[in-house]
Formats: sequence, C-alpha cells, structure tokens
Amino acid sequence: MTATETTTEQVPTNAATTDVHGNPLSVARPPSFATPAEERAHRKAKLAAAFRMFSRAGLDEGVAGHITVRDPEAPDTFWVNPFGTHFSQIRSSDLVRVNEDGRVVEGGRMVNGAAVAIHCAVHAARPDVLAAAHAHGPAGKTLSSLEMSIEMLTQDACAFHDDIGVYDDFTGVVLDSEEGRRIAAALGTRKAVILRNHGMLTVGTSVDSAAWWFLTLERTAQCQLNAYAAAAGLGRPPRQISPEAAKQTYDVVGYEFAGWFQFQPIWERISREQPDIFD
Repeated sequence: MTATETTTEQVPTNAATTDVHGNPLSVARPPSFATPAEERAHRKAKLAAAFRMFSRAGLDEGVAGHITVRDPEAPDTFWVNPFGTHFSQIRSSDLVRVNEDGRVVEGGRMVNGAAVAIHCAVHAARPDVLAAAHAHGPAGKTLSSLEMSIEMLTQDACAFHDDIGVYDDFTGVVLDSEEGRRIAAALGTRKAVILRNHGMLTVGTSVDSAAWWFLTLERTAQCQLNAYAAAAGLGRPPRQISPEAAKQTYDVVGYEFAGWFQFQPIWERISREQPDIFD
C-alpha cells in the first residue's frame, strides 16, 4: 500500500491535550483532501516550500540535490525539481513528474540523472515512503567522509537512534540504477542513510517529515563534528547518551508525526512570506 499524508499518531507525545477545565486543545494535524487534484496541489506546494527551506539553510550547492514526492493519483510516479533551477526559485509549476523508469511524464524540463537513479530506487523499494530528500550539505558531506555514523550526543540526534544506515561504497556520481538499488538496500526500513564520501538521504511519509529529518540530520552532523573538535582540545571524547535514554527520546522526537509537526512552523513562514510557491 502506498504511503499517504496521514498518520495515526496525530498528537505530539510531549504536549498536553486538554486545558485545566478538561477542554480539548487544538494542534496542527496532517490534512485530508476531497480530490486527488487538491492533494496534488498541496504536495507540490509543500515540495516547493521544502526547497525554499533547503536554500535558506545553505543546503543548495550548484545543481546538486533533490527532493521528491509521490503523485497521489499515480503513486508509481513522483514530482521532483527541474535540473538547474535554484532551490530558492522553485514554484509548484516548475516541478517535473517522473515515472519509475526515470522518464519524464509531465513538466517538460530536464531532471538530474542522480535524482532519477537514487529516488526511483528508493520509492520502488519503500512503498511506505511518500517523499525522499537528498542534498550536499557541508556537515553531511564532512561526516560522510569519516568512519563514523550519527552518535547519540544530543537530544536531537536521538531522532536517528537505530534509524540510520550507511551506504559504504562510493563509486562516483550516482547515475546507475543498480547503484540506486544498493543505496535503497542500505537505507532499508530506516528514515535516513549516510552515503559515504557523498552526503545524506532521508525519507518520510510526508514531504514535511522527509525535509525536516534532513534538516535536523544536517545540523546534528554539524554538532557532532563540533563536539569532536572541542573534545580534542579537552583530551577526552564527547559524552554519549545511554541507549535507554536514547530510545526513550526517540519515542518522543523520532516518529513520523513528530517530523511532520516540526516542519509546520517552517511551512507557515515560507507559505506566508513567499506565496509564489503556489504558482
């Protein structure tokens, strides 16, 4: 069954649900849609907003990077950014729809070959995944060049506790569908994978969660690198969070609704400040 932008876990686990009088408190929840066309427009606007967020966060580097989302009516196809368009300029109408063979079926613009090789394989291997994100962030690239994965050094790192893989075989720019399948295998059932000497990739059951997981993973990598640099001066390694505490924290910050929810303030800001994402 293909993923849809819904979840049964639609209340933050660390939030009160009623006031002192027992009245229910409102909170943002994933939307429902009357028609596939309405849902498609929403997904595309969220995708455009995710690219704008990546640009603001310094996750744009030339023509590298791509985020994808399945089409609600044809879930064996996905929407992706056109090759060579700056993340900060992407609108809904700029997006291109590609089938599982990597052929453009709607949009009329060229698509990055690496986006096709990686994302086609990930979407094919993970029917539960609605969206996937990859970019060449500086911290992610640096961490990917070291013989380490994400360590449980901070609360935010715990979102990836036992939930990140490593693809340990860099062979050049990913243009081969077979290598895309190997990356998908390294991702497995997890939400993220480190691509050795390359960068990182995240997935989610919404554009929101996939984009948020990538942003917080990039920042987590940066904090880990900083921690080890500071630790070298102290002469002792950074302090690790215990597996028990990491698992407990994961249950609060690492599940899909938590990722979706974290993106909502970003969505509100971008959709209000840059309404051309809907064009």
